[in-house]
Amino acid sequence: MQYATITGWGKCVPPAVLTNDDLSTFIDTSDEWIRPRTGIKQRHISHVGTSELATVAAKHALAAAGLEGSDIDMIILATASPDTLIPNIAATVQANIGAKCAAFDINAACSGFLYGLGLASGQIRSGQCQRVLVIGAERLTFYLDWSRRETAVLFGDGAGAAVVEATDKEEGILAYELNNDPAGRDILKAGFGTSMDRFNPESLDFYIQFDGQEIFKRAIAGMGKLSKLVLEKCDLDKEDVDLVIPHQANERIIDTLVSRMKIDKEKAFVNIANYGNTSAATIPIAICDAIEQGRIQPGQTILSCAFGAGLTSAAAVIKWGDRVTPLAQTDAQLPPCDQTGLELVKRAADYFCSKTQED
Repeated sequence: MQYATITGWGKCVPPAVLTNDDLSTFIDTSDEWIRPRTGIKQRHISHVGTSELATVAAKHALAAAGLEGSDIDMIILATASPDTLIPNIAATVQANIGAKCAAFDINAACSGFLYGLGLASGQIRSGQCQRVLVIGAERLTFYLDWSRRETAVLFGDGAGAAVVEATDKEEGILAYELNNDPAGRDILKAGFGTSMDRFNPESLDFYIQFDGQEIFKRAIAGMGKLSKLVLEKCDLDKEDVDLVIPHQANERIIDTLVSRMKIDKEKAFVNIANYGNTSAATIPIAICDAIEQGRIQPGQTILSCAFGAGLTSAAAVIKWGDRVTPLAQTDAQLPPCDQTGLELVKRAADYFCSKTQED
């Protein structure tokens, strides 16, 4: 029987940073307000499109796996903030890495990377593919109304990628569960799409909207339920889990999730302080950081779970392989940025904040 194991990993985080103190210069907030409620101290702001972030992350993942783009059989790119809707940006990444294969985007919001891992596992287990590149990439700051404190403090930009390969060893993605709760589809949304009135300038004022309390409740319920299901599929107990890598949306959500599952809080990997919520990119970025920090070791059992707009939810049990060091390195990086995070968001912040004052 074939299994699907992660053999390469890579991330791309734009260099410009927007701190909590920066935010306090144009909206009514502070580090003292943001950190206790979210765990976030800063987020990264991209000066390039989502496809460039995805490309750099993909190149690092390929190098870590010792592969070239031409070795890949399929590219699955999870994003809710693509450069273009037509064509999909997986095609752009494909061209940038020199791949000749199937390539498509999926939008499961913050659950997107785990959705992609599940699809990749299915392709490999069926024998259809041998190597799949899964990417989570977002430029969510594009959607923000910077006058709205409840969302302006939460989101950041970034990308992460993983190469998933076929193996005869019983390792890699041992089980996954994907779900959606359509009753909650309107509690987290952005009004961008073909329902917009193209001839009404007001339609361009789209932004992320959400009901925080309702999301908190449904997120914990959804992730908790699917996490238990994937552990049961593998005949594992919570004590068998070495590391939990959850979606990095809010540190309070993570704390509540592991507490209700009665998993040792020390097993939860949390890096939201440095990035904010990068949606589909949070889990692959966290995997990279966990490897860099020595938190992922060969043979470990990892539980990963996520939730996102839809309301999507996903969970996976991953048995890590025998390698935690890259086979090769790449010098792939973003073009230089000569602006700070505050300078990059200034135009949008000025627009939305002045509009709020007018209203």
